[in-house]
Amino acid sequence: MKLYLKLFAAFLLCSQLIACSATPKTATPQKPEQNHGFTNTQQSADEWWNIPYPQSFDAKKLERKQSLIKVQGKGFVTEDGNAFIFRGVNIADPGKLYQQGRWNKALFEEVHRWGANTIRLPIHPLSWRKYGKDWFFERIDEAVLWANSQGLYLIIDWHSIGNLEAEMYQHVMYETTQHETADFWRKIALRYRTVPTIAVYEIFNEPTHNYIGTGDFSLGKASWESWRNLLEDYIDLIRLYNKNAIPLVAGYNWAYDLSPVATAPVRRDNIAYAIHPYPQKAKPQDPTKANFFAMWEKTWGYVADKYPLIATELGWAKETDYGAHVPVINNDGTYGPNIVEYMARKGVSYTVWVFDPEWSPVMIKDWNFTPSEQGEFFKKEMLKARKNK
Repeated sequence: MKLYLKLFAAFLLCSQLIACSATPKTATPQKPEQNHGFTNTQQSADEWWNIPYPQSFDAKKLERKQSLIKVQGKGFVTEDGNAFIFRGVNIADPGKLYQQGRWNKALFEEVHRWGANTIRLPIHPLSWRKYGKDWFFERIDEAVLWANSQGLYLIIDWHSIGNLEAEMYQHVMYETTQHETADFWRKIALRYRTVPTIAVYEIFNEPTHNYIGTGDFSLGKASWESWRNLLEDYIDLIRLYNKNAIPLVAGYNWAYDLSPVATAPVRRDNIAYAIHPYPQKAKPQDPTKANFFAMWEKTWGYVADKYPLIATELGWAKETDYGAHVPVINNDGTYGPNIVEYMARKGVSYTVWVFDPEWSPVMIKDWNFTPSEQGEFFKKEMLKARKNK
């Protein structure tokens, strides 16, 4: 009998030890927002079946309340119906800035000191793949918080140059696919659907089928009709995730030619068009202000009579300046005053390229924020516009 009791006691002890060893020491109680019962440890483990579903940015983290910007008629308005013009700058890709130790709140604060109300955030497909979605969401989250703290709005730009229809591009940093582009916007729209700070989704930076001047269709076949169909598919996808999104669409010739919109506009409501009117895009024989105005009007300006329009890239450099290249060269200083006057007449918004001392045409000569010629000009214009608001 004693032997039986000893054996039974040993059996119970072994059972308890086995049960204890089977209990994961790292397990934590499941929180209501968690999926599939994953634990904190499993979020970064190799248990792929426990990876959580994506979550939207928590708008409660925003420091200040910002109005949702909407499309109304041919312009933008705040929620209380006041007209709104985007005036701001481009900064460099977050991947570049982070790698160089320049991704910080101080950059956003300096942009605000220059009078801007908007920052365009170019995200290159190669950079997106190199750093990954989760890393980029951490950076964009930071951008949202920093911009919001200054009352700035953001334009997210999928920064590719080339022919998305044929999937042929000018450089490896721009290479993407139709699927990756759709997936990028699906993820962006889901994460930031409740964030008014991100005001505009620029679907594709510069469409072109011309390989750096080689000739039409040297980057494959393309047409406005097929490009329009593709844009409409992306807009529909974005709107499923974020009904308040303002999609921004560009035409061919590196986002300069919107002439097809006259007879075949994008068939979706509440969108805006993008234009990159660099100095050498318009080429009148007699380079008077009136002739430049006439050429801008014919190619893209007329669109602003019916739809919202944003010049998401513009700017200039003299041919002796750092990084000067076609089509940004202007030597006589007339381009800045002329383009600003014309855009003001038409109610066109703008973000200047670029608030970085290494990408041209530069607005700053160094990281002490010393203004270049165009930097000084646009700084005065944006501060004047803020003062007269």
